Amino acid sequence: MTRHTSEVLPMRPFDRIMILAICALVIWVPIPLGSNRIWALAIIEFAITSLAIAHLVYCVKHNTLILRYRWQKHLLIPSGLMLCYLCLQLLNWIPAIDTVDPYQTAQQLLKTFCYTLFILLVSQYCQHSQALRWLFIAIIVSGCLQAFYGTLLNLLQLDTSPIWGYHDGDRARGSFVYQNHFANYLALCLSIAFGWLLSELKTSKKEFDLRTMLVDMLSTLFSQKLILRLAIIIMVIGLILSRSRMGNAGFFTALGVVSLLSMFIYRRPPTLFKPLVVSIFILDLLIVGSIFGVDKVKQRLEDTSFTSETRDEVVIDSLPIIESNLYTGTGGGSFYTVFPQFQPQFYSGFYDHAHNEYVQFVVEYGVVMTAILGLWVLYAFWLACRTMYLRNNKLYKGIAFGCAMAIVHMLLHILVDFNLQSPANTLLFLTILTLCWLVRYLPSDNQKRVK
Repeated sequence: MTRHTSEVLPMRPFDRIMILAICALVIWVPIPLGSNRIWALAIIEFAITSLAIAHLVYCVKHNTLILRYRWQKHLLIPSGLMLCYLCLQLLNWIPAIDTVDPYQTAQQLLKTFCYTLFILLVSQYCQHSQALRWLFIAIIVSGCLQAFYGTLLNLLQLDTSPIWGYHDGDRARGSFVYQNHFANYLALCLSIAFGWLLSELKTSKKEFDLRTMLVDMLSTLFSQKLILRLAIIIMVIGLILSRSRMGNAGFFTALGVVSLLSMFIYRRPPTLFKPLVVSIFILDLLIVGSIFGVDKVKQRLEDTSFTSETRDEVVIDSLPIIESNLYTGTGGGSFYTVFPQFQPQFYSGFYDHAHNEYVQFVVEYGVVMTAILGLWVLYAFWLACRTMYLRNNKLYKGIAFGCAMAIVHMLLHILVDFNLQSPANTLLFLTILTLCWLVRYLPSDNQKRVK
């Protein structure tokens, strides 16, 4: 059984161990090539499964609930349906639902199972503001490490990276193989960092006083707001150096869209909210960007044309696959197996993904399952907006803003890339979706317990 109402529970020693393990996993996942290799994926699958087993053993031993609240069940329904659908594709019990590549579908089933366990663990062990802050720190530290590593390699212009031996060219990649996955990961981390920084701003309006203003400025210099602002600058530098067109355009578009939306949602916006948003565009995009080459990103955007790109051809050539398997799909992970059969001509490069997640999901899982997952993401966005409107907790409202930003960015970026095929990006995005539920339903720490 699960509780019908939320209550603030104290952090037990086991809870602290679990949240620290989750944070360590968040930092680790992007390091080995974005965990987009079989051996790297096996490591995180083993780690997540081990944590889930530890959680289950603890619940049985101490006679506690596996899921504390009803909303956790609702959160897990879409991923549970995805697991069931992958099983049906693999087992072929229903003739219309099968897969053309059983091996890849089995791999997708295993990944989805581990992703579901990770959602459960995050929703179970991040039910305290201290645990949430630890998770935010892990996300921001991970983003800063990736940005620093990618920036350093890009500025040094080494022939190959010193750890993995990959050639980065003129684009920062961090420890990722693909620069767009790197850019997408940084954008998600930046969204959480911006949301946390927003939650640190004061909401009370005071009359102008020079002495008070100077004291506030000095206190800011020695507070975590300065650290967060520096972290944002570091990650923006890495994002710009990735030269990712949609990575950069998507992030600043998401910032502008959600900022504009929040003007109508927030009942009492932070006092310095508008100056903070403006500083991101002026200081980060124009000043910092001009130093680290935002003009090159602008040039890539201007040079973009359908005649020089083949991604649109991949999307167009994928439409016959969708028409022939509209409702059931061809099987999880089967795009690169089935696409060559419908490809009328060879392109300049090999496409094992559609470079459009909407198309790839419909090809592999059908329109029904894709719609369910899409509604799940949109509902998480709606929860984030409801949190900004209804909650009085500054931390929860700020993180809800960051989550909404991350969702808008991801929905834009996957129009032209396959970021959800990278385990590091997928795991971070699922963490952000889970945060939408946490900040909406968890009570404030000072709220009385419900008996």
